[in-house]
Amino acid sequence: MPIEGWEFGWLEGRATEERPPWRYAELVADRVKRSSALLDIQTGGGEMLGRLPHHPSLAVATEGWWSNVTRAAERLRPRGVHVVGTHDRPALPFADETFDLVTARHPVQTWWEEVARVLRPGGRFLSQQVGPHSVAELSEFLMGPQPARSLREPRIALDSAEAAGLEVRDLRTARLRTVFYDIGAVVYFLRLVIWIVPDFSVDRYRDRLAALDALIRRDGSFVAHATRFLIEAMKPS
Repeated sequence: MPIEGWEFGWLEGRATEERPPWRYAELVADRVKRSSALLDIQTGGGEMLGRLPHHPSLAVATEGWWSNVTRAAERLRPRGVHVVGTHDRPALPFADETFDLVTARHPVQTWWEEVARVLRPGGRFLSQQVGPHSVAELSEFLMGPQPARSLREPRIALDSAEAAGLEVRDLRTARLRTVFYDIGAVVYFLRLVIWIVPDFSVDRYRDRLAALDALIRRDGSFVAHATRFLIEAMKPS
């Protein structure tokens, strides 16, 4: 199966994951109503922006994977959203204080100083991020015990935002039950969400996948837990 964008429809009936209680897309839609210039960082295939009922007069999405850039452009350009291919590293290719709203759903890394630079005074950054040890049960089944410390701790994000001169207005966390019902769903998920097992390939992990397949066939499923956090920060006026 292709692994472009962030569409997980192929997993329907084969895997489930609870949704965070804060309804990120609805929060973004609410903030967009009060925005005149929006930037969505690491947009994937533009799935979230494509579902918004309204876009401000200036709406821009960035993406670093070329296959996703093409997919996002096909989805977003007809709605007046500019799609910009970028490298997955600073700096953002925009002038200072261009946007009054910056969003990022599940960014691989947040460039806090760049976010602060492109935000206008009084502008906001709203992001749903992968939290620490997300789906750790699956990582450890395949890779063995993992370090207890994680760079995805919400506290690190809060400190980084404040160090960049932003004021954190909201910070929430959630632990979400994630269930896989067959080994194909596991393989698809690991190919798409590459940070769970960074060196994943079927050949490299064939023995552990066979053991996991036997467990799923015996128990009917494999249960893990995803972690997410929501952070909203404002650039002081």
